[in-house]
Amino acid sequence: MAFAETATVLPPPPVWPGERVDRTLRPLLEADGVWKIFGPRADRILGSPDAELPRAELRRKTGCTIAVRDVSIKVWPGEVFVVMGLSGSGKSTLARTLIRLIEPTAGRIRIGECDVTAARPSELRRLRRGTVSMVFQHFGLLAHRRVIENVAFGLEVQGVPKEERLARARAVLELVGLDEVENSFPDQLSGGMQQRVGVARAFAGDPAVMLYDEPFSALDPLIRRDMQDEICRLQIETEKTMIFITHDLSEALRLGDRIALMRDGAIVQLGTPEELVATPADEYVANFVRDIPRTHVLTLRFIMRPARDGEAQDGPALDVRTTVRDAIPVLAASDCLVRAVEDGRVVGVVDRAMVLEAIAGVGD
Repeated sequence: MAFAETATVLPPPPVWPGERVDRTLRPLLEADGVWKIFGPRADRILGSPDAELPRAELRRKTGCTIAVRDVSIKVWPGEVFVVMGLSGSGKSTLARTLIRLIEPTAGRIRIGECDVTAARPSELRRLRRGTVSMVFQHFGLLAHRRVIENVAFGLEVQGVPKEERLARARAVLELVGLDEVENSFPDQLSGGMQQRVGVARAFAGDPAVMLYDEPFSALDPLIRRDMQDEICRLQIETEKTMIFITHDLSEALRLGDRIALMRDGAIVQLGTPEELVATPADEYVANFVRDIPRTHVLTLRFIMRPARDGEAQDGPALDVRTTVRDAIPVLAASDCLVRAVEDGRVVGVVDRAMVLEAIAGVGD
């Protein structure tokens, strides 16, 4: 490869996790010390030694189950925040607790200007209709209504005039690429298209927060990947804040700006995809990410070191958001250090040894 070719900075990926998120702003959603305990006299568990017991032991002793254990999170405007974990980890209970579809046992929750934990029923209805929209695994489409009527259904419930709600539904259908099937019935669509209708229905109300509860679990792998692409595209175009619940680590790594990994109701690690893969908090997280190809997740930003005086004068240059996988051919074709560039400025350097260490997990 000619030097003139390698010296060109490759175009960055379309989106870098978290770069569109301004953390100087007030978080759009805050949950502080949230607990959900099912069972008799659940409130008596809090503050007692029983609250520290493992789930099985607590159930045997008291008949109670801790589904969400002292969870505190902040989600910023425009962020894709993924909550993931195995079945029974508490992720879906947490999602429903955030909008009080399930009543929390303790803790405080705020979404926008709404104190969710103190909200009256009428305020909760406004929150669920206007501020937060949910997309579930089961599409929940009305079989006797056409696609456009399904998309406009939430607006109909809100009392939006027919002409206005149909116009908004058509705009959203165009956004998700379903404008040509607006007069079809749900049973005439594939599973992936039906889920797109569900997503369109959630977008139609122009919510501040999109809450996805394992929406693609029932889809075939190829359709699932297409829907993940669609969610990425929609997030970039609309800049919606999204909370995404999943049990699929690959899906979490692909979609999330940050990921909260849950186990037995508690968050065991919260961080960026790179942080989970490169620096797992404990053996449980390490086992979770063990089979993930590190080169697909880690970027030059994560493995680079600062350049020493006179060290970064020449040689190939790559954007700091380039994955290790994409950087390997450039490193293999060059005897020089690779410069890591951000906004036209060299911010670090990478050599082959750093890449090998990143692949092997040296220093973890």
